[in-house]
Amino acid sequence: MYAIFKEEIGEKAKQIYREHYDFSTGKFSLEQLHSHQNKKLRDIIKYVANSSLFYREHLKGFDLSSLTTSTIETLPFTTKEDLINSGLTLSSAPLHHSWIYYETTGTTGKPTPCPRNETDSIHNNTPLIINYRNIFEQHGDEHVVGVMGPTELHSTGDTFEDVFRSLGYCVVKMWHRSPVVGMKRVMSLINELQITALVCTPAVAIAVARFLKNAGQEPSATSIRLILTVGELTTPSLLRNIGDVWGARIYNCMYASQEASILAVCASDSNLYTVPLNNYYEVIEPSTGKGYPLTEGQVTGELVITHLYKGQKPLIRYRTGDMVRSTRMPDGRLKVVPIGRVRDVLSLNGSTYCAWDLETVLLEKMHGCLDYAIQIDRNENIDILNITVEMINQKPAVNSMLENVKRYIEKNIPGVKANISAGETSSITATSAMVSWKAARIHDLRPAADNRDREAALALMNRGFK
Repeated sequence: MYAIFKEEIGEKAKQIYREHYDFSTGKFSLEQLHSHQNKKLRDIIKYVANSSLFYREHLKGFDLSSLTTSTIETLPFTTKEDLINSGLTLSSAPLHHSWIYYETTGTTGKPTPCPRNETDSIHNNTPLIINYRNIFEQHGDEHVVGVMGPTELHSTGDTFEDVFRSLGYCVVKMWHRSPVVGMKRVMSLINELQITALVCTPAVAIAVARFLKNAGQEPSATSIRLILTVGELTTPSLLRNIGDVWGARIYNCMYASQEASILAVCASDSNLYTVPLNNYYEVIEPSTGKGYPLTEGQVTGELVITHLYKGQKPLIRYRTGDMVRSTRMPDGRLKVVPIGRVRDVLSLNGSTYCAWDLETVLLEKMHGCLDYAIQIDRNENIDILNITVEMINQKPAVNSMLENVKRYIEKNIPGVKANISAGETSSITATSAMVSWKAARIHDLRPAADNRDREAALALMNRGFK
């Protein structure tokens, strides 16, 4: 409705939609894309240098006049610590110019302000609308979408409301952690309204399935046809197991953060692709900060992004703290696979493993797994993985399958010993979207272990998280 009252914003939305639609249909050449990125980069650097108190100081002394994407590495990084310490001084517009104010949850540090204006929402929601139209049309013409974000104060609800309203679908906001909703009401809403799709974290999809099962209803017997997961590390193996439980198609529907907004969007082929009209992407070696060339092949490193639109709080060379595997596409996009936080990298018997690697090995041969948790111990210089898996059904064949999984783990993580058993996981596994994969899934008992994130997750639960 705001477009009726803000004609200029309405016209801008149409222009941005046309650009993204043309790009999605192959009407942008690489030369056009590079020209677009360089022009927008110069615009955004000028914008932040003039309008942001933080960037006015942060970029002082750097040559900004002839900057291009090929020389962007001459600029300093922006870090998570910069966001925390600078607060609203990092913004490039006063707060009253924004349409909404969000914060990070503050579970592992001071909450970071994340205000957004209409330009932010238009640029970020448009590629979601274009891609999700293609996904949902594969699963019927009429949809009722249940949206369950991590909290009522998160951008999830507003973003997906706007996206699905634009596509003509009904949205049901049903925060299961809200005291006026709860899991019982969520189950009732799914059945009463015949909800066809869910948007939630993998942990929430697991929690709802568990509740349905305990209430005597098979998740696969509900009206749910597809689930869009957000907010957590999600391997294809985990998606397959959740899909088996629900009897639904599962998509890891975006890669995003409260601070940096939408960085990659799921296409109908189930892969995540970057949005090069909105952001310029770099992949760096985390310890040195040196960039990798992204022209060909697969590259693994920490993702760095620069916003290319004049939002409320553009970020320049922001180190996301996320490890990705990226592959350059012919149209200039990157196909990306988020493989875990830089700080989630684990050492097992002297070799390093990202969260993605460990979860993939665990679940690759698993079927019907609802949830899992890993305790790491060490005995006689051997790392030991004590793994608990929660199965949707306790069938006679489970023990045989778990023995195969144990052998597969020990083969693919050389030198470790794995103990795996079926049982119930604790509620800490549900904290992943708000803290980290490592906090939710790993309890490291080794002498040099860093369990600060796990302690933050436990503190979150003790404050009333359910």
